[in-house]
Amino acid sequence: MSNTACAHLHVHSEYSLLDGACKIDALARRAAEFGQPALGLTDHGVMNGAVELHKACSENGIKPIVGCEIYLVDDHAASGPGRVERNHLTLLAADDVGYRNLVKLSSAGFLEGLQRGKPSVDLAQIERHSEGIIALTGCLASRFCQRLLEDRAHDARAHADDLLRVFGPENVYFEVQKNGLAAQEKCNEGIVRIAGEVGGTLVGTGDVHYLRREDYEHHTALLCVQTKSTLAAPKLTFETNEFYLRDSEQMIAAFAEWPEAIASTLEIAERCSVELELGKQLIPRFKTPDGSSERDYLRARVHDGLRLRYGDPPPAEAVERMEMELDVIDRMGFNAYFLIVWDFVKFAKENGIAVGPGRGSAAGSLVSYCLAITDVDPLRYDLLFERFLNPERVSMPDIDIDFSVRGRERVMRYVTEKYGRESVAQIVTFGKMFPRAATRDAARVLGLDYGAGDRLAKLIPDPIMGRAPSFEDCLKSGQPLRKACDEDPTAKQIVDVARGLEGIVRNSSIHAAAVVIADRPLTDIVPLQLADAGTDENGVRAFRTVTQFSMKPIEEIGILKMDFL
Repeated sequence: MSNTACAHLHVHSEYSLLDGACKIDALARRAAEFGQPALGLTDHGVMNGAVELHKACSENGIKPIVGCEIYLVDDHAASGPGRVERNHLTLLAADDVGYRNLVKLSSAGFLEGLQRGKPSVDLAQIERHSEGIIALTGCLASRFCQRLLEDRAHDARAHADDLLRVFGPENVYFEVQKNGLAAQEKCNEGIVRIAGEVGGTLVGTGDVHYLRREDYEHHTALLCVQTKSTLAAPKLTFETNEFYLRDSEQMIAAFAEWPEAIASTLEIAERCSVELELGKQLIPRFKTPDGSSERDYLRARVHDGLRLRYGDPPPAEAVERMEMELDVIDRMGFNAYFLIVWDFVKFAKENGIAVGPGRGSAAGSLVSYCLAITDVDPLRYDLLFERFLNPERVSMPDIDIDFSVRGRERVMRYVTEKYGRESVAQIVTFGKMFPRAATRDAARVLGLDYGAGDRLAKLIPDPIMGRAPSFEDCLKSGQPLRKACDEDPTAKQIVDVARGLEGIVRNSSIHAAAVVIADRPLTDIVPLQLADAGTDENGVRAFRTVTQFSMKPIEEIGILKMDFL
């Protein structure tokens, strides 16, 4: 690797909700343009972007470094009133074991330590999952820096000693930053001194929150959306414009005092090597009641259904179609998939839960019809099985099942109990600031009344086939929004701010239909988080376990996904 390059290891994307303003593909593209060999991703408490990072870096010919800026507390199980100290700690996966441990820690933050909306872990949990992880001592919000700011150098040293013990001296780097903040300069002095005392290595990071220097105002607006404040009186702002993705020359110049801190970024990039396996098929085994193989048990169930649907003996056309479909299903490794769907549909029907007749390409499967998964005869309506499953296009089958609103929850509970709570979850989905929402948010952060933003938002056309128009489309000549901006300086000001927010993730929620079922505990494969599910029947706030990866990355990993509609 070139000695005129560096690697950014402390980077926030839009998945640091309403705090990071970077799209992952744009980060990877820009790092590659700078000739930087690798790119880290360390969002707050989550790993939502890990698969996106892997793909974006691969496309741009650089190495992905998967990380997470965790929230460190004294006791993850503590509850009750009073202030809880919560500090940042930068963790990077050095290898596949480290990646799995990072998945465990990020998941545990939510499942075991959610405190006041923040996923929290303590040092004991970290110690159990420290193998394969490189720790950087952290930013100004880290425990290390906070102790130094409080002039508690002895306690800062004690914390550093804890990290050295937990991760091993070779896996702890002392993180210095150059961001123009007086508090950071004070910390840097202590960091360098303690690193020298323990024989530690410095590493320089940029704590990237936005892509370019000129994005500073857009990022400030984003922080105002987060804090429900205005640009005139922000509750949170970055005091200097130094938190963008700097090029290597800028980083080398900034850290000229400690050139070894830049060299360390390349050393860490060289050490980190995590290969996410995409395109697999992680279908759980189906435990047959008679101990027979999945292939034989599926074949027997389909034979029974064939006679029920077509009479005994069934017509030759139906037998031939059945044999063809079963052969394809077996060759593609989907016997268990069909048995799993058959089983929960059977449960629903036996328990009086209304089930739809079938939708989409699954209606072209005679096997599905014979298993009573669908109620549409593909022979009668001349439907093609190849539209549903094609051995030349290897992809997971996709059977969408409609259940009655009340029955859907019962079916989900059944699946959870059968395959294990640790192996079943729903899927996260992300709401983005498309032009209408961004326009209303922009008016708010500018301190204008609701009507100012709402009037402009109503000039933006409705989505077409679920796809919202872009500001670029809305500001073309002749468009109502363009006319408003040309005639009204306030309208132009609102839209200028809104364009800086366009497309950024605003919130996470629960996918309306998708459920994943794994062949092992989900945290062996994918990080989990808790999502707000409103209130239960007793008026108590409820949470659901969801995957941290959204629909597309889940499909790319190959976890079995079902749509309960």
